[in-house]
Amino acid sequence: IKNQDYAGEMEIIVVDYKSRDGTRKIAKKHTNKVLSIKKSGIAAGRNEGARFAKGDILIFVDADTTVQPNTVSELVNALKRKNTVGATCFIMPDNARNKNMLLFFGYNNFIRASLKTKKACMTGLCIACRKNSFEKINGFDEKIKVLEDFDFAERLRRIGKLAFVDKTFVTTSTRRLARWGRFAAMRRYVGLYFDHLLKKKLFGDKNYLPVRRV
Repeated sequence: IKNQDYAGEMEIIVVDYKSRDGTRKIAKKHTNKVLSIKKSGIAAGRNEGARFAKGDILIFVDADTTVQPNTVSELVNALKRKNTVGATCFIMPDNARNKNMLLFFGYNNFIRASLKTKKACMTGLCIACRKNSFEKINGFDEKIKVLEDFDFAERLRRIGKLAFVDKTFVTTSTRRLARWGRFAAMRRYVGLYFDHLLKKKLFGDKNYLPVRRV
């Protein structure tokens, strides 16, 4: 499969956990690599996809993430930089209301600043890394149900540099903000982050229940 702005070969792997909404049928229209897993959790899904991937660069995106035509090429270019083992880019809301844009502006700046620190953070809905680096840190921690992406980024940062790409972005669903309310969502995310930062707490499913599209 070829991306519009990416000349290299690219494979798409979809990992499905007991979906009932036609995910598998839709995915099979775009790739013959649709995997089913019996273990719940997004970390388990990402690890399974990485295990089957043949390429030397992995790019993780969520089911509700939409990439741009140049997203793959820009992330791959970032990983060509010396000692760079991981990369991410701007995360934008699929609903571009001013209040949503303001929240995402702050979040993107937080992510960018963190990448230069020992407590690096990247959002799982768009993470690129070298496969050998992924294997070196043993992938995502499947015991962690929430902020497993932050834990992954922190461990990845220990073995090399992380890049923030300015020339592309991905969009993601704002349904959780709509369901929880912006202030309540921000308060919950900040609380989870500080628990992770200070206590290294392993969050369970009850802390972050799924919010489905309606």
